[in-house]
Amino acid sequence: MTHAYIHHQINVAPREWQATADALGQSPDLKQRRGTLYGVWRSQIGRPRDELNAITVWPDVDAAKTAGDDLFTGIDAIVTCNSAIMTPTLRPKTPEPPRRQGNYAFRWFETPPENWREFLDLCEAAWPGFESAYDSQIIGMWRFLEDNGELRRTLLMTRRPNLAVWERSKIPQGEAETEVRRQLSRRYDLCDATHVFTTTLLTADDSEDSVRWA
Repeated sequence: MTHAYIHHQINVAPREWQATADALGQSPDLKQRRGTLYGVWRSQIGRPRDELNAITVWPDVDAAKTAGDDLFTGIDAIVTCNSAIMTPTLRPKTPEPPRRQGNYAFRWFETPPENWREFLDLCEAAWPGFESAYDSQIIGMWRFLEDNGELRRTLLMTRRPNLAVWERSKIPQGEAETEVRRQLSRRYDLCDATHVFTTTLLTADDSEDSVRWA
C-alpha cells in the first residue's frame, strides 16, 4: 500500500509557532481521520516568521481526501491553512518521520511531462553521491495529486546539517562531486519553474533550533 501525504502551509498568530506545532501533533481530528503527523518546520530563510510547513501521513489517497479543509480548525492560533495531497515518488520509502535537526530545504519543481522521466532518472543517479559527499539526506520527493497533465508539480525535501553545508554543496570538489553537480544542474534545466526556501524542524528529537532567523 502506498501512503499518501498532505502538505499544509499554515499561517499562525504572532509568536505562536511552537505552541501550534505542539498542538498539531495532538489534534483529535487528525487522529480520528486516521492521519499522523510527519513533521512541522518553521521558517529559516525565505518565508515569513509566523508560517509553518507541516506534513501529515495517511493510509492512502482516499483517506487523505477525507481530511477536509477543517482538519485543524480546533487550533485557535491558526489563521489560515492551505493543504495539498501528495504521493511519494522515489522517496520516502516508508512514512517514518525525520527526527534530526538541521537545515531543511523545501524545493518546488514544475516539470513538463516530456521531461519527467529524465528528471526522475537524474534524481536517482545524483542522490547517493550528494548524500555521501555532504553528510546530507534526501528526505523525500512528492508529486502533487492536483497535477493537470501539463506539468508534474513536485516537492523535494533535503536535510543538511547546517547552512554552511548548503553553501559547500554548491561548490564541487573533485570529479565525483562535479558529476553530481552536473546531474543536479541538468535537472534544474528540465523544469519550467522552481523555487526554494529553508526551514528547521520543530518536531526534531535531538535538538531545538532557538535561532531567530526571519
